[in-house]
Amino acid sequence: MTASARRICRIAILGLVVSTSASAQTQTLFNNVRIFDGRNATLSPPSSVLIKGNIIERISTAPIAAESATTVIAGGGRTLMPGLIDAHWHTILVRPTAQQAITGDVGYVNILAALEATDTLMRGFTTVRDLGGPAFGLKQAIDQGLVAGPRIFPSGAMITVTSGHGDFRQTLEIPRAIGGRLSRMEEIGGAMVADSPDMVRMRVREQLMLGASQIKLTAGGGVASPHSPIDVSTFTEAELRAAVDAAENWGTYVTVHAYTPKAMQSAIAAGVKVIDHGHLMDEPTAKLMADKGIWLSIQPFLDDPDGGVFPPGSVQHYKKAQVVAGTDRAYTLAKKYGLKTAFGTDVLFSKDAATRQGAMLTKLTRWYTAPEILKMATSTNAELLALSGLRSPYPGKLGVVEQGALADLILVDGNPLENIQLIAEPAKNFFVIMKDGRVVKNTLPR
Repeated sequence: MTASARRICRIAILGLVVSTSASAQTQTLFNNVRIFDGRNATLSPPSSVLIKGNIIERISTAPIAAESATTVIAGGGRTLMPGLIDAHWHTILVRPTAQQAITGDVGYVNILAALEATDTLMRGFTTVRDLGGPAFGLKQAIDQGLVAGPRIFPSGAMITVTSGHGDFRQTLEIPRAIGGRLSRMEEIGGAMVADSPDMVRMRVREQLMLGASQIKLTAGGGVASPHSPIDVSTFTEAELRAAVDAAENWGTYVTVHAYTPKAMQSAIAAGVKVIDHGHLMDEPTAKLMADKGIWLSIQPFLDDPDGGVFPPGSVQHYKKAQVVAGTDRAYTLAKKYGLKTAFGTDVLFSKDAATRQGAMLTKLTRWYTAPEILKMATSTNAELLALSGLRSPYPGKLGVVEQGALADLILVDGNPLENIQLIAEPAKNFFVIMKDGRVVKNTLPR
């Protein structure tokens, strides 16, 4: 058996163990923990936290008696906090190369995604908002306990226009006759091209039918797409509004990929509730977002390799430099106008960058305190997820440690409110990881 085959078997076994333990482990009790609840900037006094099933049943500073069937975890005064949430992740597109993702073997790409999902969970990210890619099958496998991985809020295929960001078709596939056959990219559910309000409406409804919890459109140019300049705006306002209407009829929302003020303002005029990226926004756009209560889901893109690997001299490398140059101003404006701001990473085509998912969170220290950062990656991101309403695949409260919330928890060796760098080394500092009431990692000294 090859090394890769052995690793696949290990992940499959882990998934079965997680699933089996969930049915047998009905109660878990954390003793002597100090709680970061996802909201407050201070830790609680030493406390006990009782988990029944997948729900936080009780939190008390007084001892909680453990029943005979309860698994007791001695916290030793360590910090218990909510599982981390990444608001901009691509579960299928992290590990393959761009070429593999578009034209490669689907089975191979999904195996890569399953391996990455397990590693994502082991970094303490118990929930991700997937913003483009055929993640429905992986989500189903995770939810059934066949693969260990985070909760996935899927968008399904990102919806783009001809030549827009996300149109990864080969030039040999162009032109396409109106009503012509789907491209390879569309057949596998990576992205769908729609060039009229009616087409947009149909593609949105297809993703909702498949199980999308929110819809993503690409309203402007992007870095990863070789034929889509950053400065262009793509969808018309009528096309954007068609998507918004279709999503709102299903009780959920549209987010758009957009960097420039024009792309952002067009989307807002059409009723879009969330802007993903926004790195090149100006002050009038920031004020508009504040006035209308629009969410900004932004990533700390800096002058480093995280977020994708694009060769120097390539058009993607040049476009990334444009985005990086606007990052500081975008965060500064977000703080100035009190924008509802979410944290995400948007890693593409780089297994190495994904290993630094937690370290990317710590980059926010340029603009925020440690308590502000941890709140953003837990309860604030959970508020963004809640925009999905009844389309949420996971009923219950995420991102907090409180009675009645879903039991997604991390036991940290130290106080991340004082030392945010603990988040950057999850293998060393996260002793216990619990997702949905199941302990998926426990390396406490025995």
